[in-house]
Amino acid sequence: MTSRTVARSSAVGAFAALLAVAVAAPASALAPSSSGGGAVESIIELPDGFQPEGIAIAPGGTAYFGSLADGDIYAADLRTGDGEVVSDGPGTPSVGLDLDAHGRLFVSGGPTGEARVIDPASGDVLATYQLTDGPAFINDVIVTRDAAWFTNSFAGELYRLPLGPGGALPDPSEVETVALGGDWVQQGGFDANGIVQTPDHRALLVMQTSTATVYRVDPASGDATAVDLGGASVPNGDGMLVIGRTLYVVQNQSNQVAEIRLDPSGTSGEVVDVLTSPDFDVPTTVDSFGDGLYLPNARFGTPATPTTPYQAVRIDR
Repeated sequence: MTSRTVARSSAVGAFAALLAVAVAAPASALAPSSSGGGAVESIIELPDGFQPEGIAIAPGGTAYFGSLADGDIYAADLRTGDGEVVSDGPGTPSVGLDLDAHGRLFVSGGPTGEARVIDPASGDVLATYQLTDGPAFINDVIVTRDAAWFTNSFAGELYRLPLGPGGALPDPSEVETVALGGDWVQQGGFDANGIVQTPDHRALLVMQTSTATVYRVDPASGDATAVDLGGASVPNGDGMLVIGRTLYVVQNQSNQVAEIRLDPSGTSGEVVDVLTSPDFDVPTTVDSFGDGLYLPNARFGTPATPTTPYQAVRIDR
């Protein structure tokens, strides 16, 4: 395994046009993308006091960020750094984010136990779902072909929102709770965190932060098996991203990203690199555009005030 400090780069564009392209983009492109070209900004300035956590990037190069402070959604042009709040928050946190094939933004609601679905073009909240009334920190979300999956860091369960024909949003009564079983042992601390699909799209990968372990989860049964990393672990594991057979795990307080080469099923892998940057200040989540990875700095441990500055950082992948 190697460790490298990765570079940044910079550039040009037009925010309003890019946002329009992002919203109107073909559905198939709205997953984490390795496409995209042109020069991009290496540092994306976010609003003072924003307290970012989640990130989701549309194929045209618009990055969406959620605020832990009040739930606002901020959109930024990765080519210019220009941005604006496109959806006012409810006054409660927006945590993990993901875009679906129709350009809709799925948002984890943290301690509220809720999830929201937002149209980033209008800022409208299309639906709100109460995932649980129990102990909750709804942390992260991944949208698959037929469902949106949410983690709860305070309970050993996932939540599934089934998507109907044409991506139709479900009725609130259709929310499914999938208990985590198999090798999963709830630790009583901050447990289930980031969530992604395996390279073959047949299962889910869930980060258990308290044990520094990535689990492969059968979406039908909830049975979890620790991914065999040859004895390696991922302390402070947070958000994750899969591109091809490469899994990126953000290690927040460690200020680094573990790069893991997986087998197609996601049952085993090897940590092949560790990426870091002098600009990291407790990054939490990650998405890609072009040949870069983008990570919001949550700056946990820094007093959060209305004037505290926040940024997202680009690194090479």
